[in-house]
Formats: sequence, C-alpha cells, structure tokens
Amino acid sequence: MKNLVKRMGAVLSLLCVAMVSFAQMYEPIKCETTWDIVGDGVAELRISATIDAGWHVYSTELEDGPTAATLVVETIEGARLDGKLGFEGKEIAKYDEMFGMDVRYFEDKVIFVQRFAVEGDDYMVQGYFQYGACDDQSCLPPTNVEFKYGAAQAAAAHPSPLTSHPSTPFGALWEPVIDELGQPAGTADTATQSLWVIFLLGLAGGLVALVTPCVWPIIPMTVSFFLKRSGDKKKGRRDAYIYGVSIVVIYVLLGLVVTLVFGASALNALSTAAVPNLFFFLLLVVFAMSFMGAFELTLPEKWTTAVDGKAEKTGGLLGIFLMAFTLTLVSFSCTGPIIGFLLVEVSTTGNILAPTIGMLGFSIALALPFTLFAIFPAWLKSAPKSGGWMNTVKVVLAFVELAFALKFLSVADLAYGWHILDRETFLSLWIALFALLGAYLVKWIQFPHDDDDDCKVAVPRFMLGLISFAFAIYMVPGLWGAPLKAISAFSPPMSTQDFNLYEQELHPDAMDYDQGMTIARQEGKPVMLDFSGYGCVNCREMEQSVLADEKVMNIIGNEYVLVTLYVDDKTPLAEPIRVIENGKEVTLRSVGDKWSYLQRSKFGANAQPFYVLLDNAGHPLTTSRSYDEDVDAYVSFLEKGLAEYAKR
Repeated sequence: MKNLVKRMGAVLSLLCVAMVSFAQMYEPIKCETTWDIVGDGVAELRISATIDAGWHVYSTELEDGPTAATLVVETIEGARLDGKLGFEGKEIAKYDEMFGMDVRYFEDKVIFVQRFAVEGDDYMVQGYFQYGACDDQSCLPPTNVEFKYGAAQAAAAHPSPLTSHPSTPFGALWEPVIDELGQPAGTADTATQSLWVIFLLGLAGGLVALVTPCVWPIIPMTVSFFLKRSGDKKKGRRDAYIYGVSIVVIYVLLGLVVTLVFGASALNALSTAAVPNLFFFLLLVVFAMSFMGAFELTLPEKWTTAVDGKAEKTGGLLGIFLMAFTLTLVSFSCTGPIIGFLLVEVSTTGNILAPTIGMLGFSIALALPFTLFAIFPAWLKSAPKSGGWMNTVKVVLAFVELAFALKFLSVADLAYGWHILDRETFLSLWIALFALLGAYLVKWIQFPHDDDDDCKVAVPRFMLGLISFAFAIYMVPGLWGAPLKAISAFSPPMSTQDFNLYEQELHPDAMDYDQGMTIARQEGKPVMLDFSGYGCVNCREMEQSVLADEKVMNIIGNEYVLVTLYVDDKTPLAEPIRVIENGKEVTLRSVGDKWSYLQRSKFGANAQPFYVLLDNAGHPLTTSRSYDEDVDAYVSFLEKGLAEYAKR
C-alpha cells in the first residue's frame, strides 16, 4: 500500500515538472534530417538527434511503455520501404521504475536510419518521424519531425529541404514582434484557476455519485462492518479510514492512467478534433440512456466475484484495499457514467493534470462519508434512507449529460464548419431538454423504476422542477440573439446566430489577418487581433462579460479594425504550407494551423483568448492581454493603444 501511494506521488510530481517544462517550450532534443542516394536505386533517410545532457531518446519497437522511435510515411510515390527503421549509436538497456519495464534508449546523440528502394527518376516520400524523450524528472510529449523528399532534393547540393523554406513566408506583416510586445498585462492565472474548477467539478461528481442507488445503501453496511468486525471501535475506525484512503488511491490512479495513456499533447488535441468530440457525444448519450433506465451498464460479474473473494481471504491493508476495489466494481453501473462524464469533460481542457485532479475531487467526496460515519456513527441514524429519490438523482443526471453531449457535438460542428448545430439550434435543444427535466421533476412524465409513493421528496422535486423550467425560459430570448451570459461558456459563439434582433453586437471586420490589415490601412485605424477558438470556454466568457460591455464595444467598433482568428478552424488551406519553426519543418494544413502559427511565431504565445493591438505595419501598440474579466482594465488597454497609435 505504501509503495503504491509512493509511486503515485512520484508520477504526479513528474507530471507537474513536465507541465513546467512544456510551458517554457524547452527543446532538449535537436533533430536534423538528410536524404542520400547510397547505391543503385537505394536512398537513405537519416534523422540525426543531438541530445542534451541528462536527457535520453527512446529506441525503436518498445511496447506498452514510453513513446518509441517510429517512422510514419504518409505519402510514397515511385519508392517503397526497404527494411525497418534502424539506428546508429550506443543503445542503453535498463529497467525503468516509472514504466515498470525494461526500456532501451540513447544518450548524447543517435542517428535513426530508414532505407527506401527508389523505383524511378520521379519519386516522392513524405511523412514524419516521432520520438519520445525523458530525463530523470520529466518527459516531453511525443514529438514529430516532418520530412519531404523527392528527386529534386536528392539532386540539390544540400539534400535536406528544411533549409529551403523561409521562416516567415507570408511577408513583412508576419515578422516577429515578441521583444516589442513584452510581457502580457493583466493576465489571470487561468492554469491555477482551471485546476481548482476541475477539482470542484470532480468533488460535485463524487457527491452526486454518493446519492445513487449503487452507493448510498452500501455506506451504513460498510461502516457497521468495520466497527463490529473486531469489537474494537478504535481499530474499526482506523480500518474505515484506510478504506476511504484506498478509494482515493484507486480513482486517482485511474486519472493518472488516462494521462499516461493519452499524454499531454493528445489531451490538448482532444479539445477540437472532430472524431474524439463525436465519440464523447455518443458516449454521453449512452450514459444518459443508461441512467434513464433503457439498459444497465455493468462490469463482468466474475470480476466482482474474484476481487470480493480475494478480499475475504486477505487480511490487513491489502484486504481493505481490495474491499474498496470491490466497491468501485459493484457501483460501476451508477458511478461509471459520472466518471466517464468527468474524464471526458476535464480531458478536453488540454491540461495534463486535469484527469488526475478531477478524480482526486471525485474520490474525496465518495470516500468522505465512510470516514465521517465511522467517527460519528450516531449520524447514520439521521441520514436519509434509501428510496425512490435516488432514481430521481440518476434521471436528473441523465438530462445534464445529454445537455453536455450537445456541447461536444457543437465543438466538432464549429471546428469543421458543418453548420448543423448553430447557436439557435443548440439553444432550442437545451430549452427542450430542461423543459422536459422540469416536467419530470413535477411528475408530468415518468421513467422506469420511479417511485410514485415517495412523498418526502415532493417539495425538493417541485423546487428543482421550478428551477429547470425557469432556466429553460431564461434561454428563450437567446433564440433572437440575447447574450445569455450564464451559458456563454457552453453555447456556440454569437457569430453562428442566423436570426438576431439585438443590433448592438460586436462583429469582426475580418477573419483573415492580411485582409484585416488591408482594411486598417484603408480606414487609417489600428488593428485589434482576437485569437480565439471554437472550443475555447474562456473565449466565450470574455466575449459575453468583457467584449459585450457597451463601452468596450463602442471603442472597438468605432476606433479599431477587429480581426478575429480561430486557431482551431479545420477548414483546409488551398495548399499545405511548409514553414520552419524553431529549426524544424512544420506543415500548416488548415486555416486554424495558419493562425496558430501566426500567434506563435509573431507574438510568442499559444494560449487563447489572446488580444493584441497593432499599427498598420504590424507593430504592437502596447502589451497584450489574455483572459481577465476586469472591464475597466480592458478599457484602459484599448485607450492606451489608441493614444500610442496617435503618436505614430
């Protein structure tokens, strides 16, 4: 047990250090690709990696552990692979305690080699090389090194095409101004805030799970078992504490597993990728149907039987831990959809610690009653008895999960421009869902297993039904363009609203950087760049709480050219653009890729929302701003930009 907790703490510390490393964009591995004709019809791709002291790059063909060195060929014409990916360098084999397996890796330097059989004078090979790297304290997310070679590159004096692309191929307006911009002003500590929000979300999920039919009836039985088993109340309470800690360890480990399986970069990619968001949409719909009684989600019975039998035969700490594990299996039909909802919701924040922090909050709420009732057993007598009210909790949660399922469908719809769930459509569905929830709570409609004789919860049900109806009515004006600040973080942006009676809305003058700069020169105005994202919750909150303020709208609408750039817009570019960034070749395939590259390369930032004021030559007028709902400070930011523009 102690080793388990110690290892969990070590991995958690490792992830914290990794977050700091990612935030600083540290690059301990430098890669360079070359392409050589080494024989008659044989070409060789060589990826040379220079590794900083203390770091190591993992070797090829590693299973179920760190990211192995892998070559992915996306396009191959007039050639074919000749053998597997090989390497030149001193390979080190060692048992790794963190991964719990033997790993192989390289230090200082290594060259990975892949041969190709060239079948003609005209050929093309394109793809990327992926590797994983760690030091004693942290790991990098899986890193890609792109390559593209053909007959033209082989004939060039310098065979690598990476030197043939300018770092800024878009013109003078794209030149970096990072030093001029300086440090962002008035930026809220969103990373810390979001982790607290995630923890509280997990805590709320755990409290809801407590009052489900699979968990609540188990609490008095478990506490009584510990207090009576040994005849020693002090020992019984100690066992109950260990039982509660075991619950926390189990669920926190689940959060760590999600993080380790996906990795930081993959979690961040989940926020706007279509397939994951569609999968999450369907998953939450399935969970909701389960809570409504359409079917029951259960784990194989033999799992529960095996763990329960092992717990009975095993004493001490391990036996108590196995009892806690039995609880997680037995209660899965109720807790599974809640855990799934939490992991889906927090994973799409892109924060590497989100799944672990979410599960920490969930497990603390779930474990707390077992400890409190062991300390104060008299409280059990006054605790609510099991009854039909617990099924009501499940059905209410089902409606909430359906509402959030639409959020994930909306993210995919916005990013890919399908226009099947614009703002008024989204609001119509939410209005219908919460009106139906209100009807259920006042017993106009019923679901299987409802207890019609449960009169003790009549008043709470009526009050919750009233709140649900009121919330549905609150959203109705949104169908005609009302801002609806309470749900701005979840609903699609106002720009997707087809029918809008509210005239005072802030609309971008352009959604293309170069076009916006042209308009600004023609009108003789400064530019406000708004780097946003369809899946960005903080962006929606800033739009409704700050940019919708009358004074802010008047200044931006009258004095600035507003250019809004969505960094997760999946609309394909007419042709992919290959650029050099930090010494590496990067391919920009979508409109969002292009605006994300602009934000990184010109302004040295990669988080949204991000606001910067520019003159007509693309130079900053003042420091940038990010997420901060201080309206007065934002007005000062805009006025300072105007004052500086008047001097130029």
